[in-house]
Amino acid sequence: MTHTVIGLFDSKTEAQAAMRDLVAAGFAEENIDFSNRRIDETTSGATGGTTTGTTGGGVSGFFNSLFGDDSPEARTYSEVATDTEAILTIQTDSDERARQIADILDRNGAVDVDERAAQYQANYAQSGGTATTQNRTAATGDMTQNRTAATGDTTIPIIEEQLQVGKREVQGGGVRVRSRVIEKPVEETVRLREEHVVVNRRPVDRAVTDADMSSFKEGDIEITERSEQAVVSKQARVVEEVEVGKQVSEREQVVSDTVRRTDVDVEEIGTDVTTDANTRRANS
Repeated sequence: MTHTVIGLFDSKTEAQAAMRDLVAAGFAEENIDFSNRRIDETTSGATGGTTTGTTGGGVSGFFNSLFGDDSPEARTYSEVATDTEAILTIQTDSDERARQIADILDRNGAVDVDERAAQYQANYAQSGGTATTQNRTAATGDMTQNRTAATGDTTIPIIEEQLQVGKREVQGGGVRVRSRVIEKPVEETVRLREEHVVVNRRPVDRAVTDADMSSFKEGDIEITERSEQAVVSKQARVVEEVEVGKQVSEREQVVSDTVRRTDVDVEEIGTDVTTDANTRRANS
């Protein structure tokens, strides 16, 4: 669930300090929106993020879209934001991170919206219902004249795009290594030994000896034949290794694009009017 945390600041410096603390705490700059509420200038954020100049109608529309059209919260925030100098809007995805953001904003001087709105109501009642933006600014102790619009002044914001190049990981080609077991016929030659009993009878004619007389009796003689048979066994051995890994290399790529910027040309339309174009641009 996405949470939106809003901080209103009387000083642009305080908002920039809060923005730096948020980035240091690990919040992504692209999730932080810095809106400069000063009427006479539009500047960039101190540490990055999105920086915009905001008009009063834009603030009302923003809070209406956030809290609902014409809701009490939208009216309260729109009224308080009118007198502030900067607005920080941070997107996060958890309650814990939202509370951490709120603590950082409070430490850097974020406006207590409910307290400020109560001061406005009290000043409005004391003035008989005629309190103006200037009265509310005086009640908060902020004497910056740039927070109230000067009658007849027109502000032209100078907007400039900045090229931001990031990186994302994409999947490329690869290698699939599959192992399988195959069988193949093999042959080995082995010499086997066999015994065979051979009986030979041959006629003789000689005198009987004592040895012959000792065997002149009944008896049995057994002779066993022996032979060798092939015995087959298998032994597995590692004969090769296949190593699979990755090599990492880096390359530089030049990214080319175009960015836009608002440019203001000042042209004199009367001889009795003197305009310094350089000064006007510097203050824009």
